[in-house]
Amino acid sequence: MANVTNPVALGLVASLARPGGNITGITNLAPELGEKRLELLKAIVPKLSRVAVLGDPTSPSHAPGWRETEIAARSLGLQVKSVEVRAPNPDFAGAFLAITKYRADALLTLSQPFIRVNQKQIVEFTKKQRMPAIFHDFSFVEAGGLMSYAADVIELYRRAATYVDKILKGAKPADLPIERPIKFDLAINLKAAKAQGISFQPSILLRATKVIE
Repeated sequence: MANVTNPVALGLVASLARPGGNITGITNLAPELGEKRLELLKAIVPKLSRVAVLGDPTSPSHAPGWRETEIAARSLGLQVKSVEVRAPNPDFAGAFLAITKYRADALLTLSQPFIRVNQKQIVEFTKKQRMPAIFHDFSFVEAGGLMSYAADVIELYRRAATYVDKILKGAKPADLPIERPIKFDLAINLKAAKAQGISFQPSILLRATKVIE
C-alpha cells in the first residue's frame, strides 16, 4: 500500500511497527497533521476561536482523525465541533446549517474518501459563506478551496517502490514496518483568498509547495 489513511483502524495490519501479515507499505497518517492545519488557520484568521470539523463517522479513520484534531485544538486554545455527514446518504444541508449555527470561524475537513467525493458542494459552501477552510487534499484547492495541507502523495508512491524492491528480493511484508509520511504539501489558492479578503503572510507563501493564482 502507498496511500492508506489508517491501516490499523481498517484492520489491514496489527500495528505500524509490526504489520504481522501480508500487507505493508506507507500510510498517509501523520500525528502532526491536525495541529499543522489548525496552526495554518490561526495564522490567517488572527481571531480564530471556533473551528468546525467535517467528517464521516462511518469511516474507520474518523475517530483517530477527530481525536488528533481535538487534542491539537486544546493545545492551541481553540474550540472544535465535530460536524458529521454519514455515507452513503449524507445530509449536507443539515451539516452546513450546523456549521452556521455554531458560528464557526473556519472549517477543517478530515481525510476521508467520502468527504473528497463530495468536495464540490463543500467548497461551494465555504465560498458562499466566505469561510476560511483547510482541506485534506489538493483537489479541493484545485476546485476553488482556500488551502490544503497533506502528505506529499507523489513522495508516498516513490517510497512505496522501495518496499516492492525489498519484497521482490525476498523480504516478508510482516517484517517491514509501515512508514509515515515525511514530506508534506501546502497548497494555497490565491484567487479564493482574494475573494474572501484573506491575506497570507509572506512566510506562509514561502512554505507553499503549490500556489494557484
